[in-house]
Amino acid sequence: MSSQVEHTDVGAYALGLLEEVDRRAFEAHLQGCAACQAELREMSGTASVLTSLGAERPEDEPSTAPAPVIDMMRRKRRADRRSRRAALLVGTAAAAGALVAGVGVGTVLNDEGPAPKTPPAPPIAGEQFRGTNPGTGASGLVGLVDKGWGTQVSLELRGIKGPLRCHLEAVSKDGERSVVAGWRVPDKGYGVPGQPKPLVMQGGTGLTRPEISRFEVRLDDGGTLLTIPL
Repeated sequence: MSSQVEHTDVGAYALGLLEEVDRRAFEAHLQGCAACQAELREMSGTASVLTSLGAERPEDEPSTAPAPVIDMMRRKRRADRRSRRAALLVGTAAAAGALVAGVGVGTVLNDEGPAPKTPPAPPIAGEQFRGTNPGTGASGLVGLVDKGWGTQVSLELRGIKGPLRCHLEAVSKDGERSVVAGWRVPDKGYGVPGQPKPLVMQGGTGLTRPEISRFEVRLDDGGTLLTIPL
């Protein structure tokens, strides 16, 4: 017997209409249910009145409520059970529908929603210097920020096509070279027709700002694409 059925059996129990199995189950439930205990106390007087309305019977015959009352209670119990089953089916169907709808919406948003935005490139901070090379078509901008460990270097590079492997070198006034960063240029390139976005990156060198005379964008296999003098 479910907890829902047990709560609705108070009236049937008060009138003695429960079958043996249901009666025992309800009595076990009644011991721990204050609500059913209170309802049973309220209905005890009503049950006595209904029982007194029945026809006279021998003293040894069990006390029962009038037949119309018994039929009414039994019909009510059957109707309650049907209502609960219908509510359970409707609730289950609604939950399943909501689950399917949720999956569908998630799929649509995932398939047709906007693609995740690429994080914006870091700004070219600090003291800025520019350079161009008409021979290679490359142009660039560096931004320098003094640090306790040397110099932070930001680079914006345009006008290069791949495939290439390159690196940026800081060159000191006495000819010392320090590699700031390295990268690979894909076939589409950077800052060119069909791929207008420039390459933007950040690195650093142990050379201090006063020690640096220029920056060079060099190919890993030799050659210089761009020089940016300071």
